[in-house]
Formats: sequence, structure tokens, C-alpha cells
Amino acid sequence: MSNRIFSFLLTITIFFSAQASNRSSLVNPFIGTQGVGLTSGYLFPGATYPHGMVQFTPTYFAKNAGFVVNQNSGGGCEHMGNFPTFPVKGALIVSPDQIRNARFQVTDEQGHAGYYEAKVNEDVKASLTVTEHTGMARYDFPDTCTRGTVIIGAGIAATRISEAALVITTPNRVEGYADGGYFCGIRTPYKIYMVAEFDVPAVATGTWKGESLHPSATFAEGMSSGVFFTFDVSKQKTVHYKVGISYVSVENARQNLHTENSDWNFELVRKQAEQAWDEKLGLIDVEGGTQTRTIQFYTHLYRSFIHPSVSSDVNGEYMGADYKVHRTNSRQYSQFSNWDTYRTQIQLLSILEPDVASDIVLSHQDFALQSGGSFPRWVLANIETGIMQGDPSAILVSNAWAFGARNYDPKPLFEIMRRGAEVPGAKSQQEETRPHLKQYLEKGYCPASIQLEYTSADFAIGQYALRAVGDEFASWRYFGMARSWKNLYNPETGWLQSRNEDGSWKPLSEDFREATYKDYFWMVPYNLKGLIELIGGKENAEKRLDEYFTRLDAGYGDQWFASGNEPSFCAPWIYNWVGSPWKTSKVLRRTINEQYSDRPNGLPGNDDLGSMGAWYVWTCLGLYPEIPGVGGFALNTPVFPKAIIHLPRHEVCIIGGSEKEIYTRRLLVNGKEHLSTWIDWQVLAEGAKLEYKTSAQPDKKWGTQVAPPSFE
Repeated sequence: MSNRIFSFLLTITIFFSAQASNRSSLVNPFIGTQGVGLTSGYLFPGATYPHGMVQFTPTYFAKNAGFVVNQNSGGGCEHMGNFPTFPVKGALIVSPDQIRNARFQVTDEQGHAGYYEAKVNEDVKASLTVTEHTGMARYDFPDTCTRGTVIIGAGIAATRISEAALVITTPNRVEGYADGGYFCGIRTPYKIYMVAEFDVPAVATGTWKGESLHPSATFAEGMSSGVFFTFDVSKQKTVHYKVGISYVSVENARQNLHTENSDWNFELVRKQAEQAWDEKLGLIDVEGGTQTRTIQFYTHLYRSFIHPSVSSDVNGEYMGADYKVHRTNSRQYSQFSNWDTYRTQIQLLSILEPDVASDIVLSHQDFALQSGGSFPRWVLANIETGIMQGDPSAILVSNAWAFGARNYDPKPLFEIMRRGAEVPGAKSQQEETRPHLKQYLEKGYCPASIQLEYTSADFAIGQYALRAVGDEFASWRYFGMARSWKNLYNPETGWLQSRNEDGSWKPLSEDFREATYKDYFWMVPYNLKGLIELIGGKENAEKRLDEYFTRLDAGYGDQWFASGNEPSFCAPWIYNWVGSPWKTSKVLRRTINEQYSDRPNGLPGNDDLGSMGAWYVWTCLGLYPEIPGVGGFALNTPVFPKAIIHLPRHEVCIIGGSEKEIYTRRLLVNGKEHLSTWIDWQVLAEGAKLEYKTSAQPDKKWGTQVAPPSFE
């Protein structure tokens, strides 16, 4: 054997050995951290914990603005970014002001799940890791440095904040609070509290506000303010920093810090974070794929587990939607990007970690009851922002139940669903749950994309009423409401279209949120047979799909497939309903090969708190939860030769995927021929083996004998 061949085999062996035992190292957190506008992932590269409260990271919005303690994974508007910190050489002689204008440079970034490192101003090394509620930094100053300073922002975040205060309590401790600023132009006045410590006392401390530096001062408050600690690093070059946060109180932040990280062992904390990620990422094993594909898969799986984030402290307390402190016996969650995540992520969490998903559902119940009786749409900390549209939380809860997250009483949740769907003006905090509901109920139509979101929600509520609550009469009502999508069909244009209040048609281009009429046309996933028949049958529908998939990179106003935005997520699998499932696999391979990569600009759109990551995971596994509230999957050819999904008590083994032979010609499920492009979740829930036979050329007959489900 030649040395070259031996070296190659050794490299492959090492790679797959690492894959089997150390999946955290396979995560490339820099994927999706760059891009322009809508084609950016809006992702942070720093350290976080599975569903952790802390994201210790440079922000997407300004890398040179400090390492912050909170940031959403792929949230597409500036937000959060509280308590930024930076290590700098020497004593501080000029105020950092808002930090980002101080021209600090961050370079040489590296990292993986649970760990991040970089250089600040060329030669100060910053290493970051986390526990669930705390962040820890190791700052290594260069040999030439005799003084090193660490700055911590108070009234500084990714957006303008008006309330903030930090107080230096000892030469190595600081504590305080800040507010939440804005998100997508919406005021988000949550309060976040912090307690931070250094492992050595400072030789000098002080504060700043705006352009004014205040040596020896101990209290900083208001906008553009902060504190600094200067250390003697002439002999000991390393300074450790750790910070605990809470959305309840300084006392809870202190308890979080001392409970989870009472010592100064950075490597131990890092190892524990990596082990937590190894365990979480190990819920799905993939084998036989290329190194690039494997790295992308585990990176997207990692992103699927970052949110929702725990919002309760180690003592069980959390800040409720009523701005009162509550206590939970389990875990309370927040960061709900439900317009996005109901389509992909909640289903993944429900099958892999049903207890977590159940707590997420109960957190929605608590939020609704504390905020006025109705579900929110998009929650940041304990604030309902009201952004986006539809009634996505009802779908999310229905999806969780459908895919096995059921550790709760379903009836109170059903009553919350009903209130949002039947009571015009029902609100969560100050945001109306279903705008235009009165018109929708009385006339059967409202703005088009809003109505299509409502009809999906109504169908999901109907499924929940039938299967979770056992109320067949209520299910009939909601299924009937879901059929109102047909009121949007304009036979003159052949498209779903908005109406004026008097019933006349609006221009075809109006009322489609972040999309066009060509995107939202397909958003009737529960009644695709009816939609296809309405436009003249499968041949016409297939032609329309072919035109739609001419390109894969649509922006909000482009009339082709928008692989980077949620309203289009379900569209590739619709070929299964028109009798050409081979085209589903073709479009999906084009998408993950052409629109995704392992580069910093390797996403076609915002990750949106795990929704895009989960989409990629499902695509690679060959499963997609197409129908809201229904436990089952539309199928496509999987990517990996072998994938094992570790359910809590069983395993689903998927064999026979391929990078090059992308078309299915045969599928055996538990040894029996499977002729449909749909598989029920119950078939998989008790453990199953899916064996694919594939080819490089399409088998145009496979999957056409048994139609996938459609609900009239």
C-alpha cells in the first residue's frame, strides 16, 4: 500500500471516528454567518448550550461590538446583544462609547458546538464557552502586555436601549441589568440581569458614558455606558471571566452562576458543553456521506436544537407574560419564532426529545394564560412582538401532539386555540391573535396570505380536536373553516387571490407576506388533491410546478421558488401529489447542492431559530412533515447511505440513500414493499427500517400507485 493511499485511509478513518464519538467538533458554526440581505442566515458563530439561555458570541449585526450574552439563531432583525464584553491591551484611556465605533477588530475566528475563539486587535486571544445559564471567557494577553483591560457594556446592545445600569461591587465583580431594546422595529422591554466575576482582582476599575471616561467610578447607567476592569498581566497573562444571567433578578443571575459554574476551570466547562452537544447531536447518526455533507448535516441539526431557549432559572423562577415572577416544576421556554418553526422544527423536537417539546407546549399555555388568554405569534423573552402573521402557535401545538410530544393535558390548550380562532379581538398582551378574524368568520375570506395561514391553523386545530381531545363535532367545524381557502380562487386568473371587503378581487400581487401569489398558491398542504383538481388536474399542476422551480433563489417579490423562506418550504414535495415524485427528489437535490454550502454565506435565507436547519435535516433524511397537525411524512430519496434516528425507546433506520443516485426505484418498510410517497408517523414511532433502492435515472412509475393523503 502506498503512503498516499494509507494517508488517505487514515484521514477517512479519523474523520468517521470523530463523527461517531465527537459530533460537536463536526459543527461549523460559521455557516450562514455572512450574506447579503435576504440571502443571509443571520447566524452567530459563538458558544451556546442546547436550548440554553446564554449565547456567548459576537453578534451577527456587528462583529466588532463585543461578545454578547444573548442572540437569536437566525433572527432576521437586529435584536438583543446585551452586556457586550471585550479584552483590550493596556489601560483604558479613551471611552469605548458604543463599542462598535471604537474600531476593535475580531479576527482568526474558530469554533464548534459549545466553543468559540478569536483574536481581538490581532493578539489578545478570547476563548468562550457556556453552561445553560452562564458564559465563561478565557482572555489571553500577549507576552509584551503588562496591563490588560476588560470592558463590559451596560447601555449598549444590538438596538437602542434606554434603561441599563451596572455597579462594580468589588475589584473583580460587577452586577446590574439592561432592557431589551427593539426587534424588527417593535419595542421589546424585557429586563435582563447579570452577575459577572473575574478570577483575579483588578488594579484599576471605572465606568464610561458616551465619550466620557470615569476612572474609579463604580456605577454606570443609561445609553452608551459601561464599566471596565484593568489587570496586571505582567506575569499571569490569562484572565478568566464568567457571567450569569437571568430575566428575573440579579439574585437569580448570581444563583445561576454559582450553581452551574462555581469554579474557574474553563476546560471543564468547555468539555461539559461539548458533551451536551455530543449527546444531543447523537440522536441522529448518519454514515457514508461526504465530509462536506456530514458537516452541513450536523451543523443544521445543531441549529435545530438552539431554540426555543430555557427562560427559567435554576430555582425554577421565570418572568411571565404578565410581568410577574412565576415558578415552574419543569422548564419554561421562550424565543418562539412560530411562523417559521411550526413548519419543520417542532416536529423534529417532538420525535427526538418529546419531554422538551412537551415543556415547550406548556410554556405556550402559560404564556397565553398570563397574557390575555390567547396564543402569541412571535415571542422574545417574555414579550409578544406580534410580528409575522397567521395563528402559528395553534399549528405548533397540534404538530407537537401529532408527533408524540404529549406529556400534558390537551384540553386547556384546545380552549386557548378556540379563543384565538373564534373570538375577534382576542389578544396576547397587546397583540391581536387573529387580525381580520371578524371578516374571516362572517364572509369566509380576508387578506390572502393571512387567510391561508388561518386555514392551515384551522385544519390543525380540527386534527387536534379529533385526535387529542376527542371532540368530533368541533373538528367538523374547523375542517369546514379550513375549506374556505377555496373562496380565494379566482377562475379568471387561475390563482388564489385576495378580495376586497365587498368580495371583488384585489390585484393579484397584493397581500402576500414575504412572498408572491405563486408561493402561497401551494399553501394548502392538507387538501392538495382539491387544489390540483381546481386548476384542471395533475398535468396542469405539474406544469405550474415546473415553471415555479425554474429558479430556486427567489426574493420576496420574485415569482419562482424561494428556497430561503418559509412559505415555500413545503412546495418541492407537492410533486408527490401530482404523480411525479422523482421530481421532488430532483428539486430537493438541486436545492441542497446549489443553495446550501459549508461556506459562511452557505444559506439561502434566515435560519429563523432552527426552521431552516430542521428543513435541511428532514430533506437529508428523506422525510418531510407536509401536513399541519397530521403525524406523517412526505417522502423523498434520502442523502446518506445510512441514517439512524434514535427515538426515546426505538430506532428508525434508513438505508440506501445516495449523493449521486438520487431517484427511488423501490422502498421496503420493515421488509415489505412500500408503494406510497407518504408514511404515517405511527409506522415509524415503534421503530422501523426503511430500505431504499435507488438509481441515477428516474423511475417515473415508483410512488405513483398509491396517492398520498389529502383531506377534503
